[in-house]
Amino acid sequence: MTSLNAVVVSIRLLVSAVVQRLLFDLVGAEGLFKIGQLRSLTQLLTSLTSLGVFNGVVKYLSEYKEDKPKLQELFSTAFVFMIIGTLLSSVLLFFFASPISNYLFTDSIDYSFVIKFVAVLAPTIAIQRVFIGVVNGLSEYKKFAKIELISYLFSIVLLVVCLYQYNLSGALLAIVLAPAIQVLVVLVIFYKLLNEYVQFSKLKFKTPFLKNLLAFTLMSFVATILLHFVEIDIRSMLAEKMSEKDAGVWTNITFISRNYMVFSGSLFSLYVLPKFAGIYTGKAFKKEVLSIYKTLLPIFGLGMMLVFFGKSIIVHLLYPGLDEMLPLFKWQLLGDFIRLASLVLAHQFLAKKMVRNFIFSELLSLGLFYGFANYLVAQYGLEGIVIGHFLRYIIYFIVVVFLVWRYFKNQKTQDLDPAIVV
Repeated sequence: MTSLNAVVVSIRLLVSAVVQRLLFDLVGAEGLFKIGQLRSLTQLLTSLTSLGVFNGVVKYLSEYKEDKPKLQELFSTAFVFMIIGTLLSSVLLFFFASPISNYLFTDSIDYSFVIKFVAVLAPTIAIQRVFIGVVNGLSEYKKFAKIELISYLFSIVLLVVCLYQYNLSGALLAIVLAPAIQVLVVLVIFYKLLNEYVQFSKLKFKTPFLKNLLAFTLMSFVATILLHFVEIDIRSMLAEKMSEKDAGVWTNITFISRNYMVFSGSLFSLYVLPKFAGIYTGKAFKKEVLSIYKTLLPIFGLGMMLVFFGKSIIVHLLYPGLDEMLPLFKWQLLGDFIRLASLVLAHQFLAKKMVRNFIFSELLSLGLFYGFANYLVAQYGLEGIVIGHFLRYIIYFIVVVFLVWRYFKNQKTQDLDPAIVV
């Protein structure tokens, strides 16, 4: 799984680097700021339109894959969640397109039509999220890799065509269409197996898994919706207090970060989450975490060192002339390394549905980042945001270690049932 995923990630990195340079040449840092805002909005909608059922689908599908009646209850509930989330999202986006455009793009309603386009395509965002949850829950590594790569390449082709035809507006519309493309690819590659587990004709407007999935909705709200809202707000703050170019610079450094972190994202959902769901003792958990750390951290550490020492080349190739990015790398990379180590442990919260611990740690992380960013920008300018990113994850890691240790201590001393939420 790791080697196959590495090939897919390598191809994505190469293609995304070429496209990012093309975007920079045609729309500049200011345009990349706007693209970053829209991408954050669509990522926020991946949770809002499906009411955050992704991790719940992964967890319960991996547990009940042989129990078809249970799966129908799960997917019927997810179907209801999708309808509610999609309707809510579409109505808000369509009827409040102008103020949303004004908020996202710094006092500009010129892109209201893009927001309305997002509203119309919101159902595809929800469907894409749930379908990918099914693929992950079944641990179909090869199919997942194919879906990721093919849909990404189609999306990139569309992005380039629209960019040359309609400049920035075309690029924004292509980004909105990306989830619809992924849905089509999933159906082509995965339809037979998908239909075996999700019997669409038998879906009912009922919610037998309501309580089970509501916990994941709450966790997703904190982890995804609030996260991207904070990113949007920080970008808007930078554009207002400094300039759209500075907001674009920070968008660029986060783009680079997400590209080398993309490997970990699929690893967590395909391997770590299902694995942790079946571990109930501190000894077994510690053994698994150490195994992941020994495999993952050295690879990422080496990769991050290469990025750091090659940062001048990276900036020259992707964003020529944007040398103000260079001081940001060290803090971003250090923060990302600690973040990776933290996220391995934090997936125990999702695997064991430790709702209160998850929400507390995520709110703390987001609150620290938002506070540090706003305070340190005034002190250190643009570099203050990435310093805040680094400080945030030092504190987050310490808190997550404590919470996981406390969970297993309570399990041992009180002999709790594994299903009990801590």
